[in-house]
Amino acid sequence: MTTTARALPQIVTRAEWDGARAELLVKEKELMRLKDTVSAARRRLPMVEITESYTFETENGRASLLDLFEGRRQLIVQHFMFGTDWEQGCDGCSLMADHIGPLSHLHAKDTSLVLVSRAELPKLLAFRERMGWQLPWASSAGTTFNDDFHATADGQERQSISVFLRDGDRVFHTWQTFDRGEEPFMVVFDLLDLTPYGRQETWEDSPQGWPQQPPYEWMRLADSY
Repeated sequence: MTTTARALPQIVTRAEWDGARAELLVKEKELMRLKDTVSAARRRLPMVEITESYTFETENGRASLLDLFEGRRQLIVQHFMFGTDWEQGCDGCSLMADHIGPLSHLHAKDTSLVLVSRAELPKLLAFRERMGWQLPWASSAGTTFNDDFHATADGQERQSISVFLRDGDRVFHTWQTFDRGEEPFMVVFDLLDLTPYGRQETWEDSPQGWPQQPPYEWMRLADSY
């Protein structure tokens, strides 16, 4: 059996490592403070009132956007890519759903979370059972919800997350992100970023000889590796 030699990081003494780690820690603290600043700006974003009447299919029957809040003040929607003619959900969206734990922690902060997809509800629930998730999932089939929030553009699905705020019966769209903007919610990327080889993708600035492959090419459904 043969193995392919891989380059190793520089090998130094513990004292040299402590010095290098201290230098990096300064940048990590700067990044954390920047994140706090961006989060503060996000809380001050202007909002758009949603006046369109949407009807979703859920396992508890038909529901409005207001119903998806389940009485809480805030709602996070994962626009889960699952087209009407798809047989299973998107690998990346599934990776995010894999990382969402018990919703009780969100509920404690007056926040609900729901997955929303264009596929019919029975197909969504069957896939949820396959993946072992305990997340609420709503079908937006027959509505313009995905199109209105650009989660479907020119008939193509897009990864996205939206956040809504409820004030009585009024609903406001407060924030949205697409594509790599979802990465903070997929802990596997942050964990890989801690390792010497990182994400092992071609776009990264890594030392010569580090393993690399095209972005997301490695990604599979959790039960398909």
